[in-house]
Amino acid sequence: MRFSRLLVPTTKETPNDATLASHIYLIRGGFIQSVGGSGLYNFLPLGKKVLDKVRAVVKEELDKVGCQEVSLSFVTPASLWKESGRFEKYGKELLRFKDRKNNDFILGPTHEEMMVNLVRQTVKSYKQLPLNLYQINLKFRDEIRPRFGLMRGREFLMKDGYSFHASSEDMKREFDLMETTYKKIFSRLGLEFRVVEADSGAIGGSGSKEFMVLADSGEDTIVVCDKCDYGANIEAAVRKEKGCEVEAPEAIFSKFHTPDTKTIEALSAFFHVDPYYLVKTVAKKALYDEDRSEVVLFALRGSDELQEVKACNAVNANDLVDITEEELTEIGLVPGYMGPTTAPEGVKVVYDYNMKDADSMICGSNEEAYHLVGNSFKGVDADFADLVAVQEGDLCSCCGSPLRYTKGIEAGHIFQLGTQYSEPLGATFLDENGKAQPMVMGTYGIGVSRLLAAIIEQNHDDRGCIWTKESAPFDLQIIVSNIKDEAQVTLGEKLYDSMLEKGVDVLLDERKDRFGAKMKDYELLGVPHAVVIGKKLADGLVEFVTRKGMLKDEVSVDEIETLLKERF
Repeated sequence: MRFSRLLVPTTKETPNDATLASHIYLIRGGFIQSVGGSGLYNFLPLGKKVLDKVRAVVKEELDKVGCQEVSLSFVTPASLWKESGRFEKYGKELLRFKDRKNNDFILGPTHEEMMVNLVRQTVKSYKQLPLNLYQINLKFRDEIRPRFGLMRGREFLMKDGYSFHASSEDMKREFDLMETTYKKIFSRLGLEFRVVEADSGAIGGSGSKEFMVLADSGEDTIVVCDKCDYGANIEAAVRKEKGCEVEAPEAIFSKFHTPDTKTIEALSAFFHVDPYYLVKTVAKKALYDEDRSEVVLFALRGSDELQEVKACNAVNANDLVDITEEELTEIGLVPGYMGPTTAPEGVKVVYDYNMKDADSMICGSNEEAYHLVGNSFKGVDADFADLVAVQEGDLCSCCGSPLRYTKGIEAGHIFQLGTQYSEPLGATFLDENGKAQPMVMGTYGIGVSRLLAAIIEQNHDDRGCIWTKESAPFDLQIIVSNIKDEAQVTLGEKLYDSMLEKGVDVLLDERKDRFGAKMKDYELLGVPHAVVIGKKLADGLVEFVTRKGMLKDEVSVDEIETLLKERF
């Protein structure tokens, strides 16, 4: 491609709403174009070229392991989502609309229902299983606050795959195969990443893993162990059970006057007791389908913090929201003095696992200015769940080493769905005995357009993009410094034609612009290598530039073509 014919509207100005390097450079480099500042983007020629290259890597690796590509309708009948039970549960990110015949439709944010519908119409026997189908297609999520460019847009290109099996064992085999395949995809794209345990969220299922591209700008906090391979999203992280070296307080069970002690800190100071032996009771309103809600008390040790996604999952709610002191008072709860053992009738209580068999505990009495001391939870018949947010320094449940936080960009997510969608949607097969069984499913996603942003977040400097080998818009850029110098133009054209003959994806910058402007554009666009034909051509020399680090090597004219043929 000749630069003079390329639509690439580079700019020096940083977009007003851009804070991340990827957002700034993809806009400034003319890769993408914002549409009305609403989380929607056009892909211009360079951006589409990179998108296609990333897409090709994803497709090649999936096809190698027997996955089959399909293309599902972007517009989805709402009836399928009602069948699966997700139409209400998914929330306001689901864009709902009616057609002219008053039928309900959605723009698909994910396509479990659509793929199950396809398979239930075509697969009838165990002999047709296993089956892994995928698409690389547009998705839409009506984000409340789209930001960070391609990182959190409303419309995006996603690879979503779905596997169908006759048994859980075979589904887990495919799940492991997809984990291995995803690792190959991210490695080919030149990304530093970590596979972590994850919360399944609105997709559902019993087990899931995220592929996190490590970057300081990542929105997700992940918990990792440096001594072993353990890693997890903060929403799903677990730790080794925590103890306390401080001696437990001794007290006979009784009510104790505790004026003005409405916080864990105040209570700890009042009794001179480590927060480990205090009960923290957190009230939340849990929201369910059909506008149903209930107040839930979550009880955990005072030294811990509630992880709200875990808490939400513990009561199988769609969401948890804060509740006002006035609302608490109305149902018989005393703010600042709530306790799990004295909750009013109809208020659900869930205990953290670390409260099982806890002894010598102090908790609220649900009476103004009073706490209960000497509480024992040994043998308590109650609902227990993992509610705790893992902190830095907590110990790894696998090897016992300290855990730490890091930041990541979620670029892929794989789930073990089981029969969560096949049962309600009636996707069954006849087994060897002729009996109908629900298909066991897995689902596997990659944010293809998000990967463009992730690559740049990991690979940039203060000058612009630095694309990795597999993702670069061009393999090589040839820059003619002075278009009026016939010798420079002749050599540039010769190298350009030679590289095209070899099948190298090459960009020739033969514009009439100043040399400085051409180099600024080269640095901004981030093509991995360049040949700069400048004033030193008179001495028989050209420069071979490596974009990463802007390394420059002088090469003789006689050797440059050989060097390029070896490199490319």
